[in-house]
Amino acid sequence: MDQKTIIVELEKINQAVLSCQKCPLSQTRHNPVFGQGHPQAKIIFVGEAPGFNEDQTGQPFCGVAGQVFDRLLNSVGLNRNQIYITNILKCRPPNNRDPQLDEIKACTPYLEKQIELINPQIICPLGRHSMKFIMEKYGLQDYTQGISKIHGKIFQVGNLFENHIIIPFYHPAVATYNQNMFPILEKDFQILKN
Repeated sequence: MDQKTIIVELEKINQAVLSCQKCPLSQTRHNPVFGQGHPQAKIIFVGEAPGFNEDQTGQPFCGVAGQVFDRLLNSVGLNRNQIYITNILKCRPPNNRDPQLDEIKACTPYLEKQIELINPQIICPLGRHSMKFIMEKYGLQDYTQGISKIHGKIFQVGNLFENHIIIPFYHPAVATYNQNMFPILEKDFQILKN
């Protein structure tokens, strides 16, 4: 699929997200956060859900965790124009609480379509909820452990139609609560250089 077609198809999904009423989060959101980046990115990052700043702007990872994310990208010579970033939930849960199962079930078909269109080589779930969803989606549930056990590990998945490398990472927000975590995140991101 050519880039122009992918952009058109992504915009169709974005329009569906803008009018989505599949779960109660649609009642409390200001702006759904669809995702952004290169439509043919080799790497897609999948966060958990928009936070306060993202809900206000409609832009993914634009708050303090976004600044950490940008530093991590820069540390391996990448920028947002080269990657794609999105979340498993497109709307902010109240008070930034964890995504709930029914919300994940309602929202992830949008994510699955994004991944299908972009068809990245590498999928990097950020945090335990996106890690759990991505690992299960690609048949890796037997390897799913706490994020502290499998962060930075490489999993290869594929079939006749698609091949991906899955690399779970801690969510960048962890370094906003505990600065000692930044070197660990930085070390994990070094894997992307290879």
